[in-house]
Amino acid sequence: MKPQTFELVRYADISGVSGTGTVAEGCVFTDGSVALRWHGDNPSTAVWPDLESILAVHGHRGATVVRWLDAPEMEPVPGEVAHILATGRHTHHAPPAVATA
Repeated sequence: MKPQTFELVRYADISGVSGTGTVAEGCVFTDGSVALRWHGDNPSTAVWPDLESILAVHGHRGATVVRWLDAPEMEPVPGEVAHILATGRHTHHAPPAVATA
């Protein structure tokens, strides 16, 4: 397993600070922690415990979504229906095992 990269895409800038479009890029490490690099006039980098924490603070109530860059098998962040709408990616699960007689 390797770290998975993503972009934060913002459709509406409620705070009026970071604008719209791709506002940040990040990496989810195998333990779930996340490094996030903000774009713009005042770029910064922060480390978060998980992606859910980032979206709780910076998600703007669904106006900011995660776009996975190199992991089509990644599941959307729970509760982020906008992610599916923005990326077209759905959760992929293995089909249930069928017992044979």
